Amino acid sequence: MRTCKRLILGLSFVLASAPALSEQTFSSDKAEFRLETVAQNLEHPWSLAFLPDGSQLVTEREGRLRRIRDGKLQEEPVSGVPDLVVSGQGGLLDVILHPEFDDNRTLFLSYAHKISGEGMTTRVARAKLEGDRLSDVEVIFEALPRGNTSRHFAGRMEFDRDGYLYVAVGDRGEMDRAQKTDDDAGGVHRLTTDGKPAPGNPFTDDPSVNDTFFTYGNRNIQGMTIHPDTGEIWSHEHGPRGGDEINIIRAGNNYGWPDVTYGIDYSGVPITDRTTMEGVTDPLHYWDPSIAPSGMAFYTGDEFPEWQGDLFVGALKMQKLVRLSIENEDVKEEEDLLEGLGERIRDVRMGPDGALWLLTDHSDGKVYRIVPAE
Repeated sequence: MRTCKRLILGLSFVLASAPALSEQTFSSDKAEFRLETVAQNLEHPWSLAFLPDGSQLVTEREGRLRRIRDGKLQEEPVSGVPDLVVSGQGGLLDVILHPEFDDNRTLFLSYAHKISGEGMTTRVARAKLEGDRLSDVEVIFEALPRGNTSRHFAGRMEFDRDGYLYVAVGDRGEMDRAQKTDDDAGGVHRLTTDGKPAPGNPFTDDPSVNDTFFTYGNRNIQGMTIHPDTGEIWSHEHGPRGGDEINIIRAGNNYGWPDVTYGIDYSGVPITDRTTMEGVTDPLHYWDPSIAPSGMAFYTGDEFPEWQGDLFVGALKMQKLVRLSIENEDVKEEEDLLEGLGERIRDVRMGPDGALWLLTDHSDGKVYRIVPAE
């Protein structure tokens, strides 16, 4: 009994004497930084958006849209979120603001949806944010046909400079669907803000391909961002066991899944013996073994001039943040950060304050800011 008491007292001392996270300094090859905890007690947060008034919106996969004001997580979630299903990897996923949000208060949500007897799919809804509630909620996109799995919904979204919305849909765990261009699974769809096929989409003259398709052959995209200089949309996607990829999303491209991959099946059985083939776009970068990437952002702030133009990618399986130094379309340097943090990084965002923001994928998920160590 005395031994247990000494252990408890000793542990209490260690915990009490350990520096707070905001006081710890982390080092990279180019900069020293620390983490500030903005919010916690979020249930599997998935995506983050910055509002013009300085507050933030956070999605929880469990189906809640939360707001952070002045660094404090509001207890009551935003009301009016559309009906969705929380199952496996599905739930409330991405949130992104309309490019003219200041004027129209419009945002977009991606999420998993189920109809009994018909299965589940990835949906996108448009809505207006009025105070702490959503109004005028309208479904503008639904990936068809539905499926019976609870995997690979994808759901990441991004706007290009022309104001068109890119929506990633996973292969739903049924790999052959990614090569079927009359099936919305396994690709990136480019839409107007009304959900119609965007003008100039590459397959509108081909009756065998759904008009919203911009790319296909994508397995499960969970990171998407716009390049600050070129304006092109970059993405990353989960491979199976190995073969996580970074790609530039270009009109009409086939990214090969599952005909080519650097990974193998989870069972250990090869999926294919090819890593490239004619007519398929090779990845700009890949990981083997898998890191399970999620969330990505180019650094464009002033807080870390050494990181200007670097690409940051979160990792779920490997529980780290990856910094990639890129010249043109070549990765020149790769550095792993926050490996000792022990947290699954779900989302990475470039904040308007010049800081990088992170979400951690846990039942007690957190929102962090990366700020200079001073």
